[in-house]
Amino acid sequence: MADTYLSCPQMEKTEILQQTVQEQINSEISNHLEVFREMQKNSPLLQCANYTLLAGALPQEKKLLTVGISSMQRPQGSYLLDTLQSLFQVSSEAELKSMMVLVHLSDPDPEWLSQTVANISGLFALHIKAKKLLVVHGLLDDSSLRNINQFSPCEELYFRQKVDYALLMNFASNLSDYFLLMDDNIFCTPNFVSSISRALSAWKKYPWVVLEFSSLTFSGKVFHSSDLSHLASFFLLFLKDTPTHLLLSNFGFLLGQTAPISLTPKLFHSWDNGFISEDTCYKEKEEKKKIGKPNNPPARIYTDMFFRDFFLPEYAYSLDLKYFKTQHVFTGQTFTVVFKQSYKVIQIEVITGIGIWGVCRLEHGQVELGYLPIGKGHICNRYVLLGPLVKGQLNQEVYHDKDFVEEVRCVRLLVTAPQQSNLCIVGIHIWIHV
Repeated sequence: MADTYLSCPQMEKTEILQQTVQEQINSEISNHLEVFREMQKNSPLLQCANYTLLAGALPQEKKLLTVGISSMQRPQGSYLLDTLQSLFQVSSEAELKSMMVLVHLSDPDPEWLSQTVANISGLFALHIKAKKLLVVHGLLDDSSLRNINQFSPCEELYFRQKVDYALLMNFASNLSDYFLLMDDNIFCTPNFVSSISRALSAWKKYPWVVLEFSSLTFSGKVFHSSDLSHLASFFLLFLKDTPTHLLLSNFGFLLGQTAPISLTPKLFHSWDNGFISEDTCYKEKEEKKKIGKPNNPPARIYTDMFFRDFFLPEYAYSLDLKYFKTQHVFTGQTFTVVFKQSYKVIQIEVITGIGIWGVCRLEHGQVELGYLPIGKGHICNRYVLLGPLVKGQLNQEVYHDKDFVEEVRCVRLLVTAPQQSNLCIVGIHIWIHV
């Protein structure tokens, strides 16, 4: 059996980091990396943070998830109320008990603050009373941050974004176990909290920094709350020049996550997709179009699981209604798809279990990507974790950096705990770049 790695070897990790960190922030990050590593939990600037509680009260107990939203005044109007309405409408009572919503109103205009708080309090009085919604206003009381007259329009926009996010995350750091970042122009899919909770449970024993549940630049990213103080301090290290989204996208790399973990289906979408700021220096990333049906490339199947003639392993890869069935799987057993050549894989879906109840699903397993060279038995020698199964399934995008593309040769389903019940692998679906 080939060795399995949860991350790249150290040399390869360094190469990936060097190639993926974009050129415009390389000099700043290299100059401040040691400072970042040695930094205390709270930046000195955050020790100057002052907060005003505008609506609601702090919860008495720690929640599973804080949904953090930072909102500012915009000339073209705001979707904040629509975002909150969507968030609460699609969540069940049980889900609402496990989370709280934190809104940081960042604009200092007192008239706007007063009107926005009145609107929120009028529409969401019950959620505020139940301590499920908290509205705050934060400021960094530091004279060095007040002189922004010499900033260009884009530098001022980045400055305000980073300060706003830092204040939001600093306040949220002790409210829950996990933190979901969301913009104020988002609508949510039903029961997104349960979807995130299941993913968090599946990823609990694996190292990760950021889990992504949307195709948007900021919204839909989930962090450990214990990392929020580090991320807030990271924002405040690069207040002027560096675009906010570049810092956010590279935070995971600095903490050892070698590639984005982008889960599907997407749970969050933009009300105004494609919005361009008035300064035209930042455009929200447009959501990706549907990629259509899978196009499984030619491959061979290898497995050490027991099978019979009427439930053959290749049925799981056939894109029809047939499936592979086995029984009594053990830790370490594998089901491996080996392509006849290497491909740039865009997305992978693995389905175990039959029907909506997932009968005969694999309870404990993970999917891995294999790369050249091919070893004994025509199986890849090196594997990298793509992700664990969530309720017997995985549907995940495969990350490709523009400057570093290693094509996939193998896809392996690995059993991570013994299972006495039957196992049905209903489908392994591959989307490749053509």
